[in-house]
Amino acid sequence: MWAPRLQHALRTVARVPAARQGGSAALMWAFSRATARWRHGGGEAGILLDVDGVLLRGGSVIPAARRAFRKLLDADGRFLLPVVFVTNAGSCQPQRKAQQLSALLDVRISPDQVVLSYSPLRMLSSFHDKCVLVSGQGPVSDIARSLGFKKVVSVEQLCRQHPLLDMVDHSRRPEPPAERPAESTAIEAVVLFGEPVRWETNLQLLLDVLLTDGRPSRAYRRPARQLPVLACNLDLLWMAQAPSPRLGHGMFLLCLESAYKKLTGADLRYEALLGKPGLLTYRYARRALTRSNLHRRVQTIYAIGDNPMTDIYGANLYDRYLAQQHRRGSPAGAAQPDEEEPALPAARCRSVLVCTGVYKRPSASAPESVFLHGHRDMAAEAGLAEPSYVVDDVEAAVDLVLRRHL
Repeated sequence: MWAPRLQHALRTVARVPAARQGGSAALMWAFSRATARWRHGGGEAGILLDVDGVLLRGGSVIPAARRAFRKLLDADGRFLLPVVFVTNAGSCQPQRKAQQLSALLDVRISPDQVVLSYSPLRMLSSFHDKCVLVSGQGPVSDIARSLGFKKVVSVEQLCRQHPLLDMVDHSRRPEPPAERPAESTAIEAVVLFGEPVRWETNLQLLLDVLLTDGRPSRAYRRPARQLPVLACNLDLLWMAQAPSPRLGHGMFLLCLESAYKKLTGADLRYEALLGKPGLLTYRYARRALTRSNLHRRVQTIYAIGDNPMTDIYGANLYDRYLAQQHRRGSPAGAAQPDEEEPALPAARCRSVLVCTGVYKRPSASAPESVFLHGHRDMAAEAGLAEPSYVVDDVEAAVDLVLRRHL
């Protein structure tokens, strides 16, 4: 068995272009990486890579990302370790995100390597037959249908069905209809994909739906039960090209929660919180790592991100979950909601914080502070925001992983 694998390692070295070999030292470096990959079968470690603030700032590639990928790829452009891109973005399809990343990073990335904030919704099949109101931007109705939802209503459709609901923008106020509109199908659940463009419109109509038990043509009443709400992307802040972080979907959720409590006196309840730092997203991402690694074991997962309260908190929470599953004697890949997950061996998750995004290294003039701006329903445990490693950028993070596993 070993001979073909060793031959593959030798062929890998032979394919390294002379310009990249740069002499005998570089050739030996390439040979050591190829033979290490043969020894470990490429399956011991896997990487979960955040995108914004780690690889990109807005539409610009962070220079360290290009250098990192040169180290992560073999001579044929294949990943030396299984890599999955886990982002809280949710305004496009995985195919589109894979194309964008491939073009920007000059790397072949498949849709199976992309986990978006809403990806685990595919497994929540008990909601797929319900009539759901979707909020966000981009083709959220198409995305919802691709995930399995059969009856989808967008906020824009709801505005057209009930033209008297959206009253904030005076320039868009409609004329009162001559007849009372016919009552449409009741909304049975709400899916929040990401921050909308018109916050005031979405806030108004979401509250209308929640306070009328899914029938916004009626007057407000205190329903006996709150409609199920599924929220994706809890990022309060995210890093683009501006010098300071920008407001994310977590801030929109904070507005919705505050308005709901002000009107009802009760807390808005969520049926599921998806995207980082939610456990379900990390469990889903691990499945993607296993698939990308041809179902070989991934024992150590390195989650690389720039936000202590999403990337680091989530990775540490998942590491705790894996340890608990191992102590209980249960497979680390216990059943997901509404879908069976294959049993996987015990693993661990290590969090790696980079300083090119939301987080900046503390200085004498700006002492370190813990980013306790996580979501209301996430326990405020400062320890979960403490990374396993702090490095300058994603290249340093990749160097760390390769030193330990290749």
